[in-house]
Amino acid sequence: MTSVFRDEHWIGGAYVPSASTERIGVENPYTEEVFGHVPAGTAEDVDLAVSAARAAFDGWAFGLTPAERGAALGRLHRALTARADEVARIVGLELGTPLKIAKAVQAGLPLTVLAGYAELAGRPAREETIGNSLVVHEPIGVVGAITPWNYPLHQVVAKVGAALAAGCTVILKPSELTPLTAYLLADAVAEAQLPPGVFNLVTGTGPAVGSAIAGHPGIDMVSFTGSTRTGAAISHAAADRIAKVSLELGGKSANVILEDADVVKAVKVGVGNAFLNSGQTCTAWTRMLVHHSHYDEAVELAAKTAAGYTLGDPFDPATRIGPLASAAQKDRVRGFIERATARVVAGGLDAPVPAQGHFVAPTVFADVDPDSEIAQEEIFGPVLSIIGFGDDDEAVAIANNSKYGLAGAVWGSDARAVAVARRLRTGAVDVNGGSFNPFAPFGGYKQSGIGRELGAYGLTEFQQVKAIQR
Repeated sequence: MTSVFRDEHWIGGAYVPSASTERIGVENPYTEEVFGHVPAGTAEDVDLAVSAARAAFDGWAFGLTPAERGAALGRLHRALTARADEVARIVGLELGTPLKIAKAVQAGLPLTVLAGYAELAGRPAREETIGNSLVVHEPIGVVGAITPWNYPLHQVVAKVGAALAAGCTVILKPSELTPLTAYLLADAVAEAQLPPGVFNLVTGTGPAVGSAIAGHPGIDMVSFTGSTRTGAAISHAAADRIAKVSLELGGKSANVILEDADVVKAVKVGVGNAFLNSGQTCTAWTRMLVHHSHYDEAVELAAKTAAGYTLGDPFDPATRIGPLASAAQKDRVRGFIERATARVVAGGLDAPVPAQGHFVAPTVFADVDPDSEIAQEEIFGPVLSIIGFGDDDEAVAIANNSKYGLAGAVWGSDARAVAVARRLRTGAVDVNGGSFNPFAPFGGYKQSGIGRELGAYGLTEFQQVKAIQR
């Protein structure tokens, strides 16, 4: 197996040694072997990165025209595109995403997002006149970006691309579970010759590097994606110095299948969505709500679909579901399955899985109590709960019975499905299989977060608004 060892951070336009000699091992969740390492960064490394980002800010924000910033991001996009196959390979190694999905989603999607930000960066600065006021939008400053392990390049680009397009400079801390993909971005930054200090990469743990970023007085904004608990801690740290935060947190999305829906399509697409990336997706439709008239059919079809998914080596073309990201994540998911009291119709703890790797069989529960743990908590694994309902009002009530509100879906006749979608308290809803739009605003209600990512709304998140009276 290929070994990937990175011993330095990317700070101020160069790879520099860490203040610490400690290293964090990177495990392949399929082979369960450590195949690489990255520096265990410290608060001192964060200080150095903040100084570099602060020194670069004025030149990047105000010394370049929008066209020049857009051209720089265009060069970055080309350099990263040249590394697309390597991105997919590294994600397969450090996360276990099957190669076909890694190429399309883990590598392809962030390239689409970055191309969009290169185009947005090149547009003239947004201004408007209100009475005697000229209203301008300016970059917020130095941004600390803390990203999760489940989509290690997409979640990075959603923050870094938007922040750079807005004119900000960035310090990135990727997850210590999947940090190697971020180095491919740093390599692309070097090739694209972005000005030194505009983008900085510091690897390390949350308690060491993440906390230092969240509480650093030289960082104007923190953008975080991850658990709701960690998001709350980051909010507290930033609040102490009145810094802006943008949070994309957990989800427990409902897939609502109405009485007049195409049940076969709704169930098959719904199962695929719930199990994408081994269920390690914040937007996963993990609650399938089905009208009583189609309930038995939906349960049978969901169970059959789940049972047909092949688990195995991420680099085997036949593999549909790879391992979970870590042994701890596997144990966590198995704990939810073990405690559940609903009826298991597919998978479960006794279902066969590969002997090697952090696998959990794709599991489907039927007759799930909407208030039960598996219907309320984000499991982050291949676990689907099926819940019946009697009418549209009950479906909406069950769907909204969650502390989260990130995504969801509705299936039925178009007008009826849209009417139900409007009533869901969630940041995004797909109607009848509507595809994901990487240029539309993405974010959540309630404990799913604060702020929006992607497209023009994502760029605006990294800007301040100023009124100039004349």
